[in-house]
Amino acid sequence: MKLRLATFNLFQFVEPPYSWYIKKDRFTAAKWEEKTTWIKEQIIKMDCDIIAFQEVFSQEALKDLCKELGFEYFVCVDKAKTRDASSKTFISTTLALASKYPIKKVHEIKQKDKSFSFSRKVIKAQIQVTPSQDILVYVAHLKSNRDNEFEYIYTKEESLEYKKEQRDKSLAEGFSPSFELRLKEASALFEDVKESLDLPVVLMCDLNDKEYSLSIDALSNKAYHSKRKHNAYVLYDAYYHFTPQIKNPHPEKKEIKRSSTSYYQGKGNVLDYIFVSKHFNANNKNYLARISSYEVHDAHLKTNQNGSILQSDHAQVVCELNFR
Repeated sequence: MKLRLATFNLFQFVEPPYSWYIKKDRFTAAKWEEKTTWIKEQIIKMDCDIIAFQEVFSQEALKDLCKELGFEYFVCVDKAKTRDASSKTFISTTLALASKYPIKKVHEIKQKDKSFSFSRKVIKAQIQVTPSQDILVYVAHLKSNRDNEFEYIYTKEESLEYKKEQRDKSLAEGFSPSFELRLKEASALFEDVKESLDLPVVLMCDLNDKEYSLSIDALSNKAYHSKRKHNAYVLYDAYYHFTPQIKNPHPEKKEIKRSSTSYYQGKGNVLDYIFVSKHFNANNKNYLARISSYEVHDAHLKTNQNGSILQSDHAQVVCELNFR
C-alpha cells in the first residue's frame, strides 16, 4: 500500500466578495475562477490522499473544491475572523486538512506552556488508513518573521549548542519577538508529538523558518529541550529519508541541492516541510512504512519566483509512504 501526503500553502484563499486584510484586496469572480482552477489542476498533478492546507480563509469553498476531487473528509479547527460581525474583510487565517481516508477524531493539542497562543490553531487528526491502522496527522503554520526583524541564518555545520547561545542573546536583547513565538509553537508541538507516539505521526507545515533553523530543533530534537549532549529525535525531516535515483550520474557532479519552496527578494528558501515519526524511518528496523518519494511541485515558481496571487507563492511538497 502507498499513501501520498502533501502540504499546500494556498496564498490567500478568499472567495469573493470577501477580502483579505485590506478591503480592496479581493478577487473578481473571473480571477477567483482562475485561481481555483489552478489549485484543482495542481492537486490532480500531486495525486495525493491527504493534503494539509495553509492560508485558508473561505473554508466551505475549499471543502467543496476538495470534495469535487474525491476528498470525502475535511476538517478545520478554527474560523477565520473578520474585522467585525458585518465586515467582509478577513483579518486572520486558518488551516485545513482534506483526506480520502476517514478522519476518525480530531484531538486538542495539549499545551503545557500557557504563556502564548498559536498564531494559527494547529490541526491534529487521527486518520484510518487501513482497517487496522490509524495515523496522526498534524497541520501547522508557524509564526512568520516581521519584515524588519533580525534573523540568524544557519548551516548544517553549526552545532545545536551554538544556535541556542545565539537564541539566548537574541531573546535577551528583544531582537526577535516572532522568532520567540515560533520557538514556543515548535516546542509545544514537540511536547504533544512526544506524548502521542503510540500512533505513527506525520506533521506537515509551513514552518516559516529555514533549513537548519533552531525552530526545527525545537520541533524535533530532544536535545533542544534538555542538557543531553547527543541528538535524539521524535520527528525526522522526510526529505533526508528518501534517496532519489540518478540516472547516469557524472563522477564530478555535486550532491543534489534541495529545492526551495519559497522565494524572498530573489533568494530561495525551504519553508515547507513534512516530518515523520520513527514509524516511517527505514533506519528503524521495526518501521511501518518507508518514504518512497519526496517531491517539490515548483513549476509555477520557475516563471515567477514571487508567486502569482492566482496560484501560490509556495511550492507544494509531497511525500509518499510505502507500507510493508
